[in-house]
Amino acid sequence: QVHSVDSGGGLVQAGGSLRLSCAASGRSGRTYAMGWFRQSPGKERAFVAAINLNGDRTEYADSVKGRFTLSRGNAKNTVYLQMNSLKSEDTAVYYCGVLTGSNQYSPNDYKYWGQGTQVTVSS
Repeated sequence: QVHSVDSGGGLVQAGGSLRLSCAASGRSGRTYAMGWFRQSPGKERAFVAAINLNGDRTEYADSVKGRFTLSRGNAKNTVYLQMNSLKSEDTAVYYCGVLTGSNQYSPNDYKYWGQGTQVTVSS
């Protein structure tokens, strides 16, 4: 069983920055590809960013390219989402998950979601 914990959300003004953290732990000792999604009320969970096992390949949603950076930390299965130049439309609950399928853009191919962290950007 894998358990993920995400954190770092908060209230920030438009143009500001936040850094989200996610740590996934499990008995297997494996390294996991991981991703971030976000969800606003009444909307489906949407892809934000993903990172591969080695941390040398990342993918981003078009809406966050150039503003968000996903990286791996020194601790195994710890990832950080640096969010800069935040906009009001970035307001959502952000979830990290472990990629268990083949489509890194689909929430259906992720498991072991964190509990979610609220990001609110005021304009």
